[in-house]
Formats: sequence, structure tokens, C-alpha cells
Amino acid sequence: MSTESTQSAADPIGSNADAIGGDASLPASLPASLPATTRTLLALAWPIVFARATQAVVGFADALMTAPLGAETLAAVTTGALDTFGFSMLPMGTVFIVQSFAAQLYGRRELHAARRYAFYGLIIALCAGVLSALAIPFVPALLAPLGYAPRVHAEMSSYMAIRMWSVAAFVGTEALGNWYGGLGNTRLALVAGVVTMVTNVIGNYALIEPRFGLPGYGAAGAAAASTISSWLGFAVIAAAFAFQYGIPEGGTSRGNPLKLRASELWRVLRFGLPNGVNWFLEFAAFALFINVVVGGLGTHVLAAMNVVMNINSISFMPAFGLASAGAILVGNAIGAGERDRVPLIVRRTLLITCGWMGSVGVLYWVAPGPLVGLFASGDASEEQLLAVGGVMLALSALWQVFDAAAMTLSEALRSAGDTTFCMNARIVLAWVLFIPAAWYAVRVLNGGVHAVMVSLIAYLALLAGTFALRFASGKWREIDLLGAVETAL
Repeated sequence: MSTESTQSAADPIGSNADAIGGDASLPASLPASLPATTRTLLALAWPIVFARATQAVVGFADALMTAPLGAETLAAVTTGALDTFGFSMLPMGTVFIVQSFAAQLYGRRELHAARRYAFYGLIIALCAGVLSALAIPFVPALLAPLGYAPRVHAEMSSYMAIRMWSVAAFVGTEALGNWYGGLGNTRLALVAGVVTMVTNVIGNYALIEPRFGLPGYGAAGAAAASTISSWLGFAVIAAAFAFQYGIPEGGTSRGNPLKLRASELWRVLRFGLPNGVNWFLEFAAFALFINVVVGGLGTHVLAAMNVVMNINSISFMPAFGLASAGAILVGNAIGAGERDRVPLIVRRTLLITCGWMGSVGVLYWVAPGPLVGLFASGDASEEQLLAVGGVMLALSALWQVFDAAAMTLSEALRSAGDTTFCMNARIVLAWVLFIPAAWYAVRVLNGGVHAVMVSLIAYLALLAGTFALRFASGKWREIDLLGAVETAL
């Protein structure tokens, strides 16, 4: 079979293999190792960027399409979505380690063994779904102490009771998307994301307000649309996996037993749970920072901070995609026994991510007003929002490069299996240093907006420096992520 026909048969959806290259002694879809070139990095990164963008559109559509129902419904939907996402954070961060296993096994050319790790990710997703379903009856009681208005409490409870049924689908999509990504195919996650996004918008249109003979279900309709769309997105990538579509040659299980192993599942949890805890604690730290530290400065400062975070979430997506692509290349190089290539991969990824975030930071510094003005409401508070938000966005330019460096280095360490160190570093820096220091500077010393931003900049700088020192130490070279992976059929 020719090189071209082999790749076509193994990768009929047109994965990133064409940008990765090949070796004449191996199938085109299974090169000895992925070249650490800018072209490869970008080819792996752009689908990740757009897949994350589809998730942002889902949240935006829920907010936009429930806004006509009033502020209480809007608050119930947006806060309920955030709470549901927070509940998913631990299992979602845990299944990210599936990418590390898949990438290293790809580098070792043990693709049949790699397939088992997709199932371990799905087992975690199933457990997360079961726990979410069991938690549903307790949602109203858990929300009660938070002091929401009666209607907000009722609609948020209704929204989350439906939305929690999507946790298994959401985590399962992440598990399979990361597994495919580890094998060099980042486009299937994008396909699943597009399906989720499109069906969510259609479902919102049909279910939130009275249309097509339906009475309009408000917040519950938004939750139903999001839940249905999450399962449809999962169905797309799960069907591709079930039919072994878009998998490099040698990674299928046709005629071969999988032989799932408890010892391997334990290794996934051993390295994955610290990553999940890492994500959850950082999410919780930022939520506490915004609600307690920043919230105490008044409504306008809180609104301005949320505007700044929303603007930064857009610049964050390309950097996260690049960092994740770099992690795939790191895992592949380690699996191929080429650890000396890893520093080159990380330097290249750092150069591109820091270049991107640095250029965005220049834009924030030069023209913060017009960007914040996109969120202005036109009422009497507009001038104050522009003034405060402009200062905060301009200062946020200083954290862009630190954010890019921390993201790139932590993803590289995660791919090597150094997840426990990353978790411990975030616990110390976020919870022992960042939150107490920020609270003291803002609330006790009355540092105001400038103290808020300096606290964030200092935290990200310390995080980036800590990860840089860890990577430079070479401790990641000593970690055996895979252990004794059995590849015998």
C-alpha cells in the first residue's frame, strides 16, 4: 500500500497527520516521533483553540438568550452554569492526563495499549456522571445558604437539576478529545464542539421562550438545551471512537482483546487526580478572590473585574491551545525516548505563546478604553465602568507573559507526569500566599484597584517562576508515567 493510501485509510477525516510528517519505514500516520516544528505546533493547536471557543459560545448563548426574561433568570442561568462547571472541574482536570498517556504511548509506538486509556477516561466520566446524578436532590439545599432571592434560587435549582445530567457527557468528551489529541488528532474534539454549539443555540431558541407550540421553559429550557447538546457532542466523538475512526494505523482493536487493567486505571488516577485537584483549587481560588476580595470594593469594581476577565478569556484561548499542543509534543518525545528534545519543544512553545500574549498585552496597555467600552451599557454608570475597567485592563497587560509561561510550563510538566508538584505549587501559591496577601492588601491596607491587579500579577509571576525552576531542575526526567504497560495481546 502506498504512503498516501495508508494515511487515507487510517485517517479518513483528515487529522493533523499531514502536518506531522512521516518515516518511510513506518505507516505515514505513525511517524517515529512528531517533529518539534512551528508548523506541527500550530497544526495541533488551532483545532484546540476553536474547540474551546465553541464552549465559550455555549455559555454566551445561554446568557444572551435568557437575558430577555429578566435579570433574575439571567443570574440564575449564568451562576448555575458556573456552579455546574465548577462541579465538573475535578473530573475534567483528571481526564486531561489521558492525553499524556496517549502521547507517550504514541511515541513508543504502542498504540494498541494506548486505546485502553481512552476507556479509563470514560470510566472516570461515568463515575462523575453517577455522582452528579446523586447530588441533584441536594442542589436546592446547597444553594439555600447563599442568600439568593427566592426566584433566583428556584430557577437556579431547576437549571442545575437538569444541567447536572450533562456532566458525564462533558467529561467523556474531554476524555476522548484528549485521547485523540495525544495521538496527534486534535480535530475530532473541534467537530464535537461545533455540534454541541450549534445544537445548543437551536435548542435555546426552541425551548427558552414560547415557540413552535411550546410554552417556553425559561431557565429550565436553557438547561435542557445545554444538556441535550452536550450529549450530542459526546455522541459524535464517541461514535468516531467506537468505529475506530481517525485513529493512526496500529491503534485499532479489531480482532484484539483490550484487556483493561486495574493497575493502569490506578496510574491514571494517581497522576490525573493531582491535575484535577490543581484545576479545581485554582478555579476556587479565583472565585474566592473575585467574590470576596474584589467584591468588597463595590459593584462597579466587581463588574469591571469581570469585564477584564472576559476580555482576557479570549486572548487565553490561543495560548491554551498552543500550550496543549506543546504538551502533546512533549509527551510524544518522552515516549519515544527522546527526552533531550523536550527543552527545545518547550522553548519553542514558550516563544510563540509569550509572543502572542505579549502582543495582546501591548494592545491592552495602548487602548484599554475601547475594549472595555464594548461592555458599556449606556446608563449613568458607564463612565465609572470605563474609568475603572480601563485601568484594570491596562495593568492586566503586565500579567500576559507570566500567564503564558505558567500555562506552557505546567502543561509540559503535566505531560511528563509531574502533576503532584504542580498541584502542591498551586496550593501554596494560591491559597497560602495569593488569597491572604490579596485580602490584606485590598481590604486591610485599602489598596483598591491597583492592589487587586498587583496581587494577580505577583501571583502569576511567582507561578511562572516556580514552574520554570521545576522544569530547569530536570526532575520531570525521572518520572515514569507509563510504568510497566503491558502490550502483549
